[in-house]
Amino acid sequence: MEPSQTEVHEPTTSSVHDAPPPIAAPFTETAPQTVSPQACPSCGTAPAANIPNVPAAPLPPSFVYAIGNIEARFPNMGAEKEFAQALARIDAKGLNEHRARHSVLTKPENLYLLRQQCFVMTIRGLETYIVMPRNPSDYHLLAETIRANPSPADLDVVIGMRGPIAPPQMCNGLMVPVVAFDQTYSFDRPTLLKSMPRANGTSEKDFEATAGELLDRVLQMTDSAGSFDEHRALNYLAVRYPAIYHKTAEAHGENKSLTSVHVQRSRLSGVRNVHDVIFTYTHRTTDVAEKHFVRVDVTDEFPFLVTKLSPYYDV
Repeated sequence: MEPSQTEVHEPTTSSVHDAPPPIAAPFTETAPQTVSPQACPSCGTAPAANIPNVPAAPLPPSFVYAIGNIEARFPNMGAEKEFAQALARIDAKGLNEHRARHSVLTKPENLYLLRQQCFVMTIRGLETYIVMPRNPSDYHLLAETIRANPSPADLDVVIGMRGPIAPPQMCNGLMVPVVAFDQTYSFDRPTLLKSMPRANGTSEKDFEATAGELLDRVLQMTDSAGSFDEHRALNYLAVRYPAIYHKTAEAHGENKSLTSVHVQRSRLSGVRNVHDVIFTYTHRTTDVAEKHFVRVDVTDEFPFLVTKLSPYYDV
């Protein structure tokens, strides 16, 4: 297999199998749950025909680790009218549309309405996936994506498997791939940045500015759909590995710029699919470049660190 790679040119790893603790509280892993075998469109365990309106498709597993925004939509007129009746039963005086929808769909007694919604993930403003849980008991994760006061800074992470293109009747004519997820995280950009431990010798304001710039660049690099191996590795690091932010803040303090981020399949890959993520920092006065890298295993649905961030030497 030829190395896959993503590269950006802008001025700007623990036990080998232990993933680092989540950066922020929203990333605390839930206890393992039994996966419903009938819910995955293309995970190789059961036909996708058991998902309503999704035809069976004998596709190999295609993992997704995507960062974007999830919004609930009405799949048809019947679901919209049923929502209107539920809304009429509560005191919605003074509520805007977002708060009214949040008030109805997050109530436990309206779980049936939540399950009727079509959850669409957009990435950089483009409708990319229809998302649904592999385990029906995980609909509470989708409830967390329904915000009373949505903001452009809101972010949702989806980890799952990509299935076939949705038929038009599934989501009011929208035809994009279906993703059956096992985990989602919902948070906003300021909360993510504030939750990161600050780098030594860096003020809180400077660190948040540096971390925010790096996060934005990673999100721009992984603009596709979070389904390529190199993009899954980068998205994983962006939300789960604060060392890359600390190193970038340290480099700025030494008058260096992050000039490139390069992802390539590791030469040490064998039966495992391991990628090297290489960060290049260039001194702003001398133009001397130094590189650091971290290895990420993306063989399975959930990526994990193979090595910590360490110096990288070209051979």
